[in-house]
Amino acid sequence: MPAGKPLSPEQRRIAHSCATEAPFSGPWLHEKRAGLYSCAACGAPLFRSESKYDSGSGWPSFFDQISPDALGQRQDDSLGMLRTEIHCKACGAHMGHLFADGPAPTGLRYCVNGSVLDFTPD
Repeated sequence: MPAGKPLSPEQRRIAHSCATEAPFSGPWLHEKRAGLYSCAACGAPLFRSESKYDSGSGWPSFFDQISPDALGQRQDDSLGMLRTEIHCKACGAHMGHLFADGPAPTGLRYCVNGSVLDFTPD
């Protein structure tokens, strides 16, 4: 992972060890302002506020990424279940998981650890 701004211990645990913050504990869950969500590790743009919605899951959720190549994906079979892990394509930081239970127009839910996101209001 390229050097970026210093991460807190919790951010490092999530970004580098594929950990997960407790539901309803991270920042940005209730953020309603228009703006840009970027990777806290490297600053790469990942999501726009227009694709954010309340999934009720306890983590910030988005129905689309900012561009088709913002996030990478890989299979995650930890915890005895098969999921799709998402990571920042620029630096490899773990962001969360992708599920096929989101709203239109994509039907996707990018379930993201808010601790590894930065938010810049418009």
